[in-house]
Amino acid sequence: MVEKIQRRLAAIVSADVVGYSKLMGVDETGTLAGLRGHRAEVIDALIQDHGGRIVKTMGDGLLLEFASVVDATQCMIEIQQGIAARNDGIDVSRRIVFRVGVNLGDIIIDGEDILGDGVNIAARLQEIAEPGGVAISARVHEDIRDRLDTAFTDGGAQTLKNIARPLQVWHWSPNDERPNKIPEPVEHDKPSIAVLCFDNMSSDSDHEFFADGMAEDIITALSKISRMRVIARNSTFAYKGQAIDLRKVASELGVRYVLEGSIRSGGNCLRITAQLIDATDGSHV
Repeated sequence: MVEKIQRRLAAIVSADVVGYSKLMGVDETGTLAGLRGHRAEVIDALIQDHGGRIVKTMGDGLLLEFASVVDATQCMIEIQQGIAARNDGIDVSRRIVFRVGVNLGDIIIDGEDILGDGVNIAARLQEIAEPGGVAISARVHEDIRDRLDTAFTDGGAQTLKNIARPLQVWHWSPNDERPNKIPEPVEHDKPSIAVLCFDNMSSDSDHEFFADGMAEDIITALSKISRMRVIARNSTFAYKGQAIDLRKVASELGVRYVLEGSIRSGGNCLRITAQLIDATDGSHV
């Protein structure tokens, strides 16, 4: 007799430390102590408070399960905010920062472990989340959009590794947590734009140079348009690697528009994404 497979619908969370191997290479003892500190002071207590459970740990990663997708998403945002607070004052090169993916899907129960496509999608979402941010599927966004007072940015349809179909993705970033009042961008007679460094979201360090070159080429091309005011490379590249608020950057540089983007690899392909933001209201153009 074939044993019946047990399944259930659940909110699945995949979390992983950004650049863990590099951190361990620089300071193994400090990295382990920092990770334990994050868990002891922030992560484990919030998971319990929101009704989740740790399915398993994988070195620098966590696989979590929640009965409620609202609780799962709220928990992850609070964890990311808590970790950011603990990292305040620590040198950027030594900060322990997580990427998080949240999915809602059918899972297969294997003892204490969980398996299936729903778990795989959560892991792929985690891989494309911003450092310190949360990436969620469209199914998750549909369930939380009227229940959480949190802004998510539409990341469009993404082709994820080993996932058969493109998946609509939404992103939460700590950069989107704006203060109550941000100075409005300075108005000029002609359209003004700042092109920020493109984020390298792949594990290949060589793509960092490609990402910088992409932004630099766009700046050069736009600067040839006489009717536009384009901020120089030296000014925009000063924000590289920082957690930034786009409206604040636009105000500091005196521009109305900001172009940002990212580069990620999959197999033999590179996916380049760019977003043009109107900084007067934060909307996507």
